[in-house]
Amino acid sequence: MRLSNTVPALFVLVSATACGAAAPEASGSLDRDARPLQQAMDRVTRVMVDEVTSPPVAARTYAYASIAAYEAARHVRPGGRTLAGQLPGLKAVPEPGPDVVGPVAAVAALLTVAESLVYDEAAVAAYRDSLLDAFGDRGVPRRGVRASAAYGGEVASHVLAWAATDGLKEARALPRYRVEQDDPSRWQPTPPAYMAGIEPNWDVLRPFVLRTAAEFRPPPPVPYDTTPGSPFQREVRAVYDAVTEATQEEIEIAKFWDCNPYALQAEGHFMFSMKKITPGGHWMGITGVALEESGAGVVEAAEAYALVAIALADGFLSVWEEKYRSELVRPETVINRGMDPGWRPILQTPPFPEYTSGHSVVSGAAAEVLTVLFGEDFAYHDDVEVPYGLPVRSYASFREAAEEAAISRLYGGIHYPMAVEHGLTQGRAVGKAVIQRVRTGARVADATR
Repeated sequence: MRLSNTVPALFVLVSATACGAAAPEASGSLDRDARPLQQAMDRVTRVMVDEVTSPPVAARTYAYASIAAYEAARHVRPGGRTLAGQLPGLKAVPEPGPDVVGPVAAVAALLTVAESLVYDEAAVAAYRDSLLDAFGDRGVPRRGVRASAAYGGEVASHVLAWAATDGLKEARALPRYRVEQDDPSRWQPTPPAYMAGIEPNWDVLRPFVLRTAAEFRPPPPVPYDTTPGSPFQREVRAVYDAVTEATQEEIEIAKFWDCNPYALQAEGHFMFSMKKITPGGHWMGITGVALEESGAGVVEAAEAYALVAIALADGFLSVWEEKYRSELVRPETVINRGMDPGWRPILQTPPFPEYTSGHSVVSGAAAEVLTVLFGEDFAYHDDVEVPYGLPVRSYASFREAAEEAAISRLYGGIHYPMAVEHGLTQGRAVGKAVIQRVRTGARVADATR
């Protein structure tokens, strides 16, 4: 259930006609209806959940797909600025022809980019075709659907060519993470799967908005020192106590924000993926909740998805740079080694170094963007995790949700307090950078910042 009736603070909802010669009734209706774009985004999320896509890779996919959707849709509303020239390396996007219907083109662009960035291309392509066919049932002339699909594909090809230059191939060619068994301060693989470190070279990718991956580098973690009473040992003790003394509410919070696509269920000698959404996927879902509650049109939806996805992608770039720079050992390893061999966290520890908390960074980043778009007191009911067996939780604001997401990592036993605190600050800086450095020309915020 999505019950909030809060009106967005900074969206200007305009009933502009779509580009080109589509029937006025159809175009006007489509311009004000963000549901097809939301459905397309939800399908991309579902495919990546099934594929167990890593959090940074998922965020990259969301970013490029959302940027393509925005560039295809922005012509619907006068004054919509291109992101070309604002995002490094992105050149002018092709202009639409006379029969192009913006909302249809946006769906085509989003799903065509996603099709090329996931493994199950057929599933995304089939869903795209079904959504495009549905536009015909809503009164869009056949020539409009064809022209819009072709234009969406043209925008997608342009964005994909740009994406191919972001350094992903170079990152994948670099050496894998090497575990240093003789250094107790450095990260070690954790149970149950003892997986190798995920994406250790992610920081070489091109940022979307950040000057460099290290622009908002947090303070260093306190020095590793297991001497009783040392600052580091106090961090360890805080995690140990948080788990052993956890209330039912804290356990529920930890599980709600788990978002660990690598979580495994052991049955005898076999392990099975538990099919969980990534933290970025959760925040893209929250964006969809806000869009539905606010009654946003297609350009507002494309704009929100693009800005949130950029914040998520650069958030992961920022936190991954720090994770593989500090290489800090996880609480589970320290506690099992020196305090309690039988202790286990409430959540499974993800397969990468501890500091800072990725959830804290990307939640802080996304919340800052959403707060500018929808207002500081946008109350909503988060039902994003319902398909994954979790209940609805309610929040008075996006920042409140981000703070809960951050502290959930301490409750779950997988992050030290310092990783939560510094990660949230780090993420907020990333989100503010997105808001300050990207102009869409469609938000009141552009004229007031």
